[in-house]
Amino acid sequence: MNFYLRYFDKEILVNNVDDAIAFLADIEEIGMDPMLESDIRAYCASDVHFPKRYKIRPRVYFIIIKTEAATMQDFKDKRAVHPVMEVREKLMTPTMARLNEEKPGWYEGALDFKRVQQVPGTGKFQYRDTHFVAQCKAMSGLDCYNRIVDHLRGRVDERSQFPSAKGKNFKFRYLGHSK
Repeated sequence: MNFYLRYFDKEILVNNVDDAIAFLADIEEIGMDPMLESDIRAYCASDVHFPKRYKIRPRVYFIIIKTEAATMQDFKDKRAVHPVMEVREKLMTPTMARLNEEKPGWYEGALDFKRVQQVPGTGKFQYRDTHFVAQCKAMSGLDCYNRIVDHLRGRVDERSQFPSAKGKNFKFRYLGHSK
């Protein structure tokens, strides 16, 4: 695994972490310190293939990209790009995979959302955590989520906030086939 580093017009392609740290240490504005060095070493040793951006000061960053490219020209020509599909498959959790799986039938969905309610006596409004569970006919877990949210949008204040279907505040389970 090689590492491409860039800071404005200074760039380099190195094949080990020590060379990368030496390159960054030579740039005075970056201010290499032990914490930054350990973070860079941790990123380079990890399985993460997404580029990493480090903030130097407001709107000023340097970037590190993991690559299989052997030369700078190969990297510029994008000949050794890490396959994105493989990375997505590794990152996809079983819940996310089940969310889009089409399986028509009855689902039970549980949603925790922020509901806007008026406080008695003061007339002011505040967000309250609300737990809502419903059983509905749907084609998939995502369809179940959409049906629940559509149902709630017509019955609660429009300022209420609903979580993402992929987050931890929505859970569903398949109950069985519909007749």
